[in-house]
Amino acid sequence: MGKHSNSIPFQKNKKRWPLMSLLLLLFFSLSTAIVFFVRSSSDPSDIPLEKNQIRVADRVGERIANPLGFMKSKLVLLVSHELSLSGGPLLLMELAFLLRGVGAEVVWITNQKPTEPDDVVYNLEHKMLDRGVQVISAKGQKAIDTSLKADLVILNSAVAGKWLDAVLKDNVPHVLPKVLWWIHEMRGHYFKAEYVKHLPFVAGAMIDSHTTAEYWKNRTQERLGIKMPETYVVHLGNSQELMEVAEASVAKRVLRKHVREFLGVRNEDLLFAIINSVSRGKGQDLFLRSFHESLQLIQEKKLQVPSMHAIVVGSDMNAQTKFETELRNFVEEKKIQDRVHFVNKTLNVAPYLASIDVLVQNSQARGECFGRITIEAMAFQLPVLGTAAGGTMEIVVNGTTGWLHPAGKEGVPPLAENIVKMATHVERRLTMGKKGYEMVKERFLEHHMSHRIALVLKEVLRKSNSNS
Repeated sequence: MGKHSNSIPFQKNKKRWPLMSLLLLLFFSLSTAIVFFVRSSSDPSDIPLEKNQIRVADRVGERIANPLGFMKSKLVLLVSHELSLSGGPLLLMELAFLLRGVGAEVVWITNQKPTEPDDVVYNLEHKMLDRGVQVISAKGQKAIDTSLKADLVILNSAVAGKWLDAVLKDNVPHVLPKVLWWIHEMRGHYFKAEYVKHLPFVAGAMIDSHTTAEYWKNRTQERLGIKMPETYVVHLGNSQELMEVAEASVAKRVLRKHVREFLGVRNEDLLFAIINSVSRGKGQDLFLRSFHESLQLIQEKKLQVPSMHAIVVGSDMNAQTKFETELRNFVEEKKIQDRVHFVNKTLNVAPYLASIDVLVQNSQARGECFGRITIEAMAFQLPVLGTAAGGTMEIVVNGTTGWLHPAGKEGVPPLAENIVKMATHVERRLTMGKKGYEMVKERFLEHHMSHRIALVLKEVLRKSNSNS
């Protein structure tokens, strides 16, 4: 089977732990990791959309004194469908911290919690409590009172809609006018009336990409016969903490050296990583097939390239899922155990971004809603090999910051060829990484995202006040 690694490699060599711990304390935060996540000729903000249907929150996002400052003393209720290491909950937590940073009163509700004690839930809740975020039960009178009193209620993901009827009951009509619904999903099974029947009546919907916004607009009308509310497209941004790591050359060198030693690879080896929670929709199986094909191509063509390795970050050995077993069986069957490394899901992706050479974003079907790991990799000057689907097309400029390939099985050979091109064209690979970093600095920083979100929150508060 493929080589398995723990989620935090710094424990392998006890002597190095103090140094790594210091680096983590200095540079890492919750927002540096989401495990699991640009059109080639134009700014995505220029995409023509039907008037008053989907609005772009802003084009660039100029740096100003905190754009969220107007939220000071506002009471904001955040409702998450779950609390896990997946992208949606972690992104909402980051928004909670941004709001707390300007003096907002923030209350958090998790609608679905494990019945048994869960270490992830415990740790994430305490991170929020330490930052001044109140955590309350999803049910009960306190949840109802808070929702009625709040200036703003943010539902995170389509599934969170179930909380409205289950808890608020007769109070739902009083709360809907001040609800901002933040949607991240791109899968068809989320289009159920029990989840989203209240969508037309909320103050607005906030979605991470134009592709996803159009998909929701069309799908809700066709499948459910309902109309989307005013919809705002808000591209995400990298946290300041992650950018500090990405721009700290000494820290990156230390992290690169340590992680590579842990994985058993040399400094000159080429590392291709896929960093998502392991599931069929994220395409780890097709990535490994492409990686295997790339090794065959290199051998057939007798190309002179450094030793190549594939890293799968987002594994879960405790779950022992059928899909993960398939991945490991494939690696064993193809006898590439020395080339493939599995790493447990982790809050800290920065060490892996510092240690790899290319990120593979291989999400399938309609792709990622946005795929924040993509812009995090670009911050580390990494080129990206991504599927030509979903939000990835609004980030990766094909041929400039990386290469795109089709989703599905038909994308396996093109991805294999792109892997070979990355291995054989060193200067092109490095140039793509630099171009990606420049794009991040232009539009994908924390202050860009804060500015875009601020415009949405102002509009939603204005609507809420006029309705009340």
